Amino acid sequence: MKRTMIVLSVVVAGAGITLAAAAPVLAGPAAAAALKSCTASVSTSRPADYTTTDVRVRTVAGAKVFTVAHYKTVNRAYYRLASSAGRATVGYYVSGATPGYKVVLDITVVTGHQANSCSTSFTPKR
Repeated sequence: MKRTMIVLSVVVAGAGITLAAAAPVLAGPAAAAALKSCTASVSTSRPADYTTTDVRVRTVAGAKVFTVAHYKTVNRAYYRLASSAGRATVGYYVSGATPGYKVVLDITVVTGHQANSCSTSFTPKR
């Protein structure tokens, strides 16, 4: 966790108030262990219509995994918890997606007060 100390000092003669920001201060367990960046891949990069492609995410154990697929006309979002091995799989059913349009998947992983992101994509067959 990143914290910044604010120092407040009062100057009596000029009756002015000064705010000064000190260097960032790290505190708590979050300071000791940084969140491992996530990696993501898809089971099929060119899925056919009416099939499922799995998004495989690797991160730290127990992290919250949020995925958002950006189709041409709609966004689809899902949530999973990473396993004790730090893995999560989210199935995206490809139904009526625009053939040839690249679907970008934005993935965010969260643990405690830390977050990280990664992405992958697939393109439905023509």
